[in-house]
Amino acid sequence: MALFGFSFPLVFLLLSCFTTLLLCNANAFPGHYHNPIQRHRHRHPRFASHNYRDALTKSILFFEGQRSGKLPSNQRISWRRDSGLSDGSALHVDLVGGYYDAGDNVKFGFPMAFTTTMLSWSVIEFGGLMKGELQNAKEAIRWATDYLLKATAHPAPSMFRRSDPTYSKLLARRAISVFEFADKHRGAYSTGLKKYVCPFYCDYSGFRGWLNLKDELLWAAAWLQKATKNPAYLNYIQANGQILGAAEFDNTFGWDNKHVGARILLSKAFLIQKVRSLHDYKGHADSFICSIIPGASYSSAQYTPGGLLFKMNDSNMQYVTSTSFLLLSYAKYLTTARQVVNCGGTAITPRRLRAIAKRQVDYLLGDNPLRMSYMVGYGPRYPQRIHHRGSSLPSIAAHPAKIQCSSGFSVMRSQSPNPNILVGAVIGGPDQHDRFPDQRSDYEQSEPATYINAPLVGTLAYLAHSFGQM
Repeated sequence: MALFGFSFPLVFLLLSCFTTLLLCNANAFPGHYHNPIQRHRHRHPRFASHNYRDALTKSILFFEGQRSGKLPSNQRISWRRDSGLSDGSALHVDLVGGYYDAGDNVKFGFPMAFTTTMLSWSVIEFGGLMKGELQNAKEAIRWATDYLLKATAHPAPSMFRRSDPTYSKLLARRAISVFEFADKHRGAYSTGLKKYVCPFYCDYSGFRGWLNLKDELLWAAAWLQKATKNPAYLNYIQANGQILGAAEFDNTFGWDNKHVGARILLSKAFLIQKVRSLHDYKGHADSFICSIIPGASYSSAQYTPGGLLFKMNDSNMQYVTSTSFLLLSYAKYLTTARQVVNCGGTAITPRRLRAIAKRQVDYLLGDNPLRMSYMVGYGPRYPQRIHHRGSSLPSIAAHPAKIQCSSGFSVMRSQSPNPNILVGAVIGGPDQHDRFPDQRSDYEQSEPATYINAPLVGTLAYLAHSFGQM
C-alpha cells in the first residue's frame, strides 16, 4: 500500500526534492573521477582484513530485495517477486514501484527520499571508484527516482526511458518546483499524515510547526545550489541559514535530521569551489567532526566497549553508516584543500577521519567482540533471523498459497533461520554493550533498512579502491 496520496502536497518536498543529487547531468555519474587521493597519497596496509569489494557488491544487491512493483527480467534476488501492483489505484493514480523502507511491506516516502539522496551522494563522491558496480548503483537510484517522479505529479509521468541528461533535467525541473512549493507552504509533512506515519517516521527534527521542516529546506537548498549553480539558492542559504539551523549543535545525521549533511555539503562548496560566503560552514562542519572524535575537545559521542559509535538502541547502525560516509567525504574535501580540523587546538587530519570511518566499517563487517558480520550474507557468521517479512516468510515459489496475516506471527516467534537470504542487508546492530541476540522479534536490533545501506555504498567503494580491490 502506498501511503501518500495527493491531498498532502507538502510531502512532495520530502519525496522528490532531495533527488537533486542526480541533477548535475554528466557530473552526477562521472566517467572520469578526479581523485585527490591519488595526488596526496596516504598509506594503507597492503592487505585489508575485509573484502570491501564483496561487501560493496552485496550492499547494492540488497536494494533489489527491497523493490516494490513490477520487477525487471534481470532481477537478481529471485525470491522477491512482483508486489504492490495496484498501488495508487484507489486514487486513480500510478504509484507502483519504489522501495519498501525496511522489514515490512510499506513504502514510506520520507526515508525513501533520504535513501535516494545518500545513494546519489555515494555515486557523486565515489562512483568513479565503483567500476563494474557503478551501473548497479545507478539502477538502484533510478528505481527510486522513477517512483518519486510519480509521487510528485498528477497525472504521473511516463517518460522514463530517456537518456540520462534528459532524465536529469526532468528531475531538476521537478525538484525546483517542489522546493518552491514547500518553501511557500511550510509545515511538517507528518502533521497531515500523523495517523499513518507516526510514530515510525514522524518528522521530529526542529521545533514546532514549519520549523520541523527547517533541516529539509536547508538540505534541499544546498543540493539545488550545487546542482543548478543558480545564485538564487546561494542567496537563499545566506539569508535563511541561521533560522534553518545551520549553526545548531547536533551531531546526528539521518533520515529525520539532515543538518549535519547540509553543513558538510556546503563546506565542500567553500573548500573546493571556493565559495567564500560559505566560510562559516567549514566551522559548522568542524564542530560536528570534533563532537565525534574520541578524546577530542567537545567530543560528545558515545562508543561501545568494542568501539562502535552508539547513538540509540533503535537501528543504531544507520548512524554508523551515515557518519562514516560523512567522515570520508569530509576527509576528501580537506585533502583537496590541504586543510585539517581544529578541535580545541588539536589538529585532526584527513587521515584520522579515514581511520575512524574504516574502524566503524570493520566493526560492522566482523571486527567486533562477537566476531559477527552485521551485513547478511557477508563473512562466515551473520544474523540468521532478521526482522523482515519477505525474508522470513516462505517465498511464493515455495508456498504458492496465500499466507494470512495471523499466520506470520508463528514465524516471527520461530527460532529457525530465515528461508530467504536478504543478501547485503545491514541490520540495526548490537546494543551499547556489543550484545546481539539475533531474534526476529527484536526489530530495534534485527531489522534492516534502506537508509542504513545507502551511505555505506560510497564508503565501501572508497575502501575497496584504497586497498586495491577495485
